[in-house]
Amino acid sequence: MAAGAPLELSLLPETSKVTAGGHLEIGGVDVVAAANELGTPVFLYDEAHLRARCAEAAAAFGDGVAYATKAFLCTAMAGLALEEGLCLDVATGGELAVALRAGASGDRIIFHGNNKSAAELETALDVGVRHIMVDSFDEIARLGDLVGGRRQSVMLRLTPGVEAHTHEFIQTGQEDSKFGFSIASGAAARAVDAVRATTGLELAGVHAHIGSQIFDVASFAKAAEIIAEFFVPLGLGELCVGGGLGVAYLNGERAPSITEWAEVTKAALVGVGVSNEVAVTAEPGRSIAAQAAITVYRVGTMKDLPGIRTYVSVDGGMSDNPRPVLYGSGYETFDPARVQADRPRLGRLVGKHCESGDVLVAEAALPEGLAVGDLLATPVTGAYGYSMASNYNKVPRPPVAFLRNGAARVVIRRETFEDLSTLDL
Repeated sequence: MAAGAPLELSLLPETSKVTAGGHLEIGGVDVVAAANELGTPVFLYDEAHLRARCAEAAAAFGDGVAYATKAFLCTAMAGLALEEGLCLDVATGGELAVALRAGASGDRIIFHGNNKSAAELETALDVGVRHIMVDSFDEIARLGDLVGGRRQSVMLRLTPGVEAHTHEFIQTGQEDSKFGFSIASGAAARAVDAVRATTGLELAGVHAHIGSQIFDVASFAKAAEIIAEFFVPLGLGELCVGGGLGVAYLNGERAPSITEWAEVTKAALVGVGVSNEVAVTAEPGRSIAAQAAITVYRVGTMKDLPGIRTYVSVDGGMSDNPRPVLYGSGYETFDPARVQADRPRLGRLVGKHCESGDVLVAEAALPEGLAVGDLLATPVTGAYGYSMASNYNKVPRPPVAFLRNGAARVVIRRETFEDLSTLDL
């Protein structure tokens, strides 16, 4: 990463403004004041941004489009997505419980997962989820044993054999994957027969997800073509193209919009014979939540190693953002008290954990004069930050606040040391 240029404001949440004093304002809330009041680290979300992206997804794909809750989930987020017309895509019993606590009816929930337990499936059947995304032959058999006299809509997760250009750990559409039924091997066709032969299960459609953080919409179009060739002869009513649309994290990056993704994908499907009467749905997550939030930290120590580098340690780290450790993901850094300042210095932004690998930004562009006690923020942390957070080294997880109309509403409180021992016996 080259030092020098200020942060590109396009990376910030939708309602972001720079005040006359140079502070960042989100949703009418001064970020410096919010960080001082709520403490650091803290996740600050632009509620209007979240609502705008949910509304865009609903307009682009129509009824049945679902928010992928693994990106970021709490009761308030689930409720917001429901209010904006989205269904909720859940993948575990825990995510299902949050969706229900937020007031979701069964027909607004799609239940995913490659290894759903009997207890999870029983709950899904009890609440009558909109679809269960079936992922294995074992699951078909398990549902057959559990469904009883009920009727349950299911969809098949397919493996289209498309290797999207993204990190190998977030590719999911290639043949070598723990997810779905391979079209090429014939497993998908056998799964169709198995579902149709199971009393109580109704095959509504198919689903495919080729990976995450994908910038090239041509990858989605290619997957759509492969899926359509299998899908069209089945005469089913719904085709879900999954999620995975990328977002910009760094200066100079540009990503397609949800609307562009929908237009390209739908055009590809129509071009290979998918009827306009078929419901084409999707499951955006990162593209809704990521850019909606920033994480604000406070600098605790600065260590200059002459001829090597400067380490800047903040009061969070890999426990609130594991993506750099897991995927080598890149982030920008900036001072929310002087958003548009040049960043001529380079340093390594690290956390407080007992790991040399506890790195948030390997080559961070930093403002001149940065000192202990200053705030530093990383933008585009609204997806897979809090949702993948941990208590490594017994560090409490940060709070989450939604900013809107000049007020900060805490939707997840900061964990306490007492919280960390609630499971101890």
